[in-house]
Amino acid sequence: MKRLEHRASFGGWQQVWTHASTTLNCPMNLGLYLPPAALAGQACPVLYWLSGLTCTEQNFITKAGAQQFAAQHGLILVAPDTSPRGDGVANDAAYDLGQGAGFYLNATQAPWAPHFRMEDYVVHELPQVVSALLAEQGHQATARRGIFGHSMGGHGALTLALRHPGVYHSVSAFSPIVAPSQVPWGEKAFAAYLGEDRSAWLAHDAVALIANATERLPLLVDQGDADEFLQGQLKPELLQAACQQAGHPLTLRLQPGYDHSYYFIASFMAEHIAHHAAALNA
Repeated sequence: MKRLEHRASFGGWQQVWTHASTTLNCPMNLGLYLPPAALAGQACPVLYWLSGLTCTEQNFITKAGAQQFAAQHGLILVAPDTSPRGDGVANDAAYDLGQGAGFYLNATQAPWAPHFRMEDYVVHELPQVVSALLAEQGHQATARRGIFGHSMGGHGALTLALRHPGVYHSVSAFSPIVAPSQVPWGEKAFAAYLGEDRSAWLAHDAVALIANATERLPLLVDQGDADEFLQGQLKPELLQAACQQAGHPLTLRLQPGYDHSYYFIASFMAEHIAHHAAALNA
């Protein structure tokens, strides 16, 4: 593991690390924010952020404004990259497939399967890496984890929380792709990564997963009503209907005037961090 960045931020440290991922078979970068409480020796919960299409760890740590609220609530923030990367990693010329577009699942199809295992990376390997990074610096985390994300990362946050009950204690999303098996972004990625059998796609579709969820973790979702992808790709009304039918707790807020950008994310970051802190610091 090698530290690439180390910057003071709201009384804590914003770091960027790179490590050799055994799950993805390539180097991976991650952002790690240590709040003042962690630097003072307190064990802090860890909140994982999953970014959207084309993003790296840099988008969140430089644009979301999350550090000040993580500092207030004593949360460690972890922001991994969105996919495996490198010359030996399969890619596509389009922005919505391949590097930068991992969709937080384990690919089963060639040429993606050897590297594109983002579900295993986020759920299993990444917490081990974070634990090692904290120990190396003399800090520690509690056993409580939260997860949130934006767009493709919102899809990842919802599906990973639903697919792994008990692993996460809080979840939220900004403008998530809630029904990827029903929209162009998801159909393209799922066909490539998982094959043409649409029944296999449902295991990575939040709307489909809600019906049989064994854990009723409350969902907080913010969506801008001026989002250019609202009708064609995001369709939050499908998640609302699925949650109503299943009796799954959902707070869905349609925010007037907001688009798909980090201006939107930064505007409501304080409320999302507070949502997670209430559960993680309980």
